[in-house]
Amino acid sequence: MTTMRRADIANDAELELRRDLAAAFRVSARLGLNHSIGNHFSLMLPGSDEHYLLNPRGMLFQEITASSLIVVDYDGKVVRGEGVVRPVAFHIHAPIHKARADAQCVLHLHPPHTTALSLLENGRLALAHHNNLIVNDRVAYDDAMTGPADGLAEGARLASALGDKTVMVMANHGILSVGPTVADAFHELLVVEWTCQHQLMAMWTGQKLRQQPDNLRWNYRGVWSDKLEGRFLLDAWRRVLDKEEPDYRD
Repeated sequence: MTTMRRADIANDAELELRRDLAAAFRVSARLGLNHSIGNHFSLMLPGSDEHYLLNPRGMLFQEITASSLIVVDYDGKVVRGEGVVRPVAFHIHAPIHKARADAQCVLHLHPPHTTALSLLENGRLALAHHNNLIVNDRVAYDDAMTGPADGLAEGARLASALGDKTVMVMANHGILSVGPTVADAFHELLVVEWTCQHQLMAMWTGQKLRQQPDNLRWNYRGVWSDKLEGRFLLDAWRRVLDKEEPDYRD
């Protein structure tokens, strides 16, 4: 896999965004959240309304570097970089970016616990953990799953199912998270995955979940990092990667 030359990266701002996204790939691999080479993240380029970064087909998450990300347009064409677009990634990400101006970053994963929840009939997040007080009002549920995204029509349906929410539990499939930055979308996705893990572990005991009072809900639908520490978390992970996997920056 040939990576992009540094001269082909437009400016320092783009390079920093690439490093954020590459870090999210690396952390996902470390935490065991991704499904082999099959999952995908995208990020709109600053100042563009049609070009976005995407992981090229066939690369493991732990291989991704800042320069290996390709630039793709809304026709699914690679306009910068070396690599091939995985059709299902294009079918999902392009329609969501087009439908939601605030969805600058779109993440799709099959993490173990959220995916397990998606396999349950009427699988829903309970109002049991403290995290539920903020995430529950931000999550959409796609119960009308129609199979793999084999065309843009399926991506448009997913965008409609997401609506104005920032996370979607995709029935029989996995999770999708969106946000104005990598840090926002990635931290929110992690919090949902951790919350699903706690819920499922508690359910395995066979005992009834302890419900929290509805009046404690945050009722917050704004930018995630305005209330929680998404940027701090990604910066912390980047410090770890700078020491242990510095090639993510290349």
